[in-house]
Formats: sequence, structure tokens, C-alpha cells
Amino acid sequence: MDKKTTSRDGTSLAYHVTGQGPTVILVSGAMSTGGTVLPLAQRLAERCTAVVYDRRGRGESGDTPPYAVEREVEDLAALLDAVGGDAALFGVSSGGALVLHAAAGGLPVRRAAVYEVPYADHLAGGATREAVYKEQLNKALAEGRRGDAVELFLRLTGLGEEMIQRARQSPMWAGMEAVAPSLAHDDAVMGDGLLPRARLAEISVPVLAVVGGASPEWMHRASQAVAEAVPQGRYRILPGQTHMVEPDVLGPVLAEYVAG
Repeated sequence: MDKKTTSRDGTSLAYHVTGQGPTVILVSGAMSTGGTVLPLAQRLAERCTAVVYDRRGRGESGDTPPYAVEREVEDLAALLDAVGGDAALFGVSSGGALVLHAAAGGLPVRRAAVYEVPYADHLAGGATREAVYKEQLNKALAEGRRGDAVELFLRLTGLGEEMIQRARQSPMWAGMEAVAPSLAHDDAVMGDGLLPRARLAEISVPVLAVVGGASPEWMHRASQAVAEAVPQGRYRILPGQTHMVEPDVLGPVLAEYVAG
């Protein structure tokens, strides 16, 4: 990240701008930094001005306790001002939930797009699973057990035990533990893990909800529900894609939407 701005509460935010054309701010999901969505930004650069940033508590950005979802919305407001005040928003996974929060709160953006926000309404036992995860995550972080917190998140995403143990032995594990406290941020953004229909009904800008064609049925239904809850919502399927969407596939769709 080569630029800095400051949020309302004094938190320093690191960001990077690439490309030219209409501006879109990219919001990463859990266990990630701005670098995670940089490949997508580079794919957008031919048609858009793409902005990536480290969410508070990650990468080169600062953090100011206590955390609240509203502070992350203020972070987006600061970025919006820093890049000229005219932008769209795109969020992936729980980053998409943050984008929807910001749009519902009246952040002055032109339009928004999200990819596979994991609302668990249509996942069997989803509400119970989310409640158990929240309790166990908060306990692990309160006790300083960052590695256990990372394991809880990886299990939530469906990663098998053997893969989790391999991850623990890998060079990337230290970096994952470093960003583990921010898992509580994403958990707060997701609320109870269920679709906030009344809140989404307050969004006054167009929203594109995108899902991968190879993703589970419950994720398809979650994305479709987002589009149906937003007054100007649209639903789009990317054939063959999963939650780990390919920038070369998503990029052209997002660029066309941002320019629209």
C-alpha cells in the first residue's frame, strides 16, 4: 500500500489506487488484506480506477478499539473522500456484508456489488452453526488463542481437519495468526449470520449480487435473496466459479457494471 488516509476516529488506513476510469473500492473478506483483492484490481485497471485497502486491524492499516461496524463504514467514507467522492463499492464474502451495511447507512456511492455474502438462512442448521462459532471465536480471542481462532474459521469455511493441520505447519500460519483478531470484526459485520432483510430494503442504490455457478445451493439462494431484498437488486451467476472466484472471470462483469 502506497497511500494513507485517516478515518474519523483517527485510525490510519493504507490503500492503493490503480487504473483509470470510474472508481470502485474493493473490500476484502475475512482473514485477508487489500493484497488479497489486488489481482482483481489489476484485472479491472484497463476500464476502472480500482482502489484496494487494508481494513482496520490488518496489514499496514491501524486499529482503534473498541471495534464497531460503524467504524468500518466510516473507514469507507474516508476512502471515498480520499479518492474524489465518486465511487462504487464491491465486497467479497463478509466484505460484501460490510458493503451492504455502508450502502444501507446512506454512504454516498453510485452503486454496489457483492460476491457470495455467506448468509446462512438456507444452510441446514445455519443459525445454530453461526451462534456456536460466534461464542467459540470470542472465547478463543479473549484467551489469546489466536491459532484456535484461525482453526475455528477454517472449519466454518468447510476445510477438512487434515488440511487445517497442514496449514498449521505451513509458513503462512504466522501471518494468519497475526490477522486472527480481525475475525471478530467480520463476525460483527455478519451479525447473527442471517440475511438482514429490513436493513437491505433501505438501500437506495443499485446492487449486483454475484454467485459462482459451482458454489453450493445455499450460497446461490443467499445471493438471490440479497438481490430480492434490495429495491434495485440484480442477481448474476458466474458459470464454473466457486467462492474463490477467478479475477479473469469476475473482472469483466464487475467492470461493465461499475461503468454502467
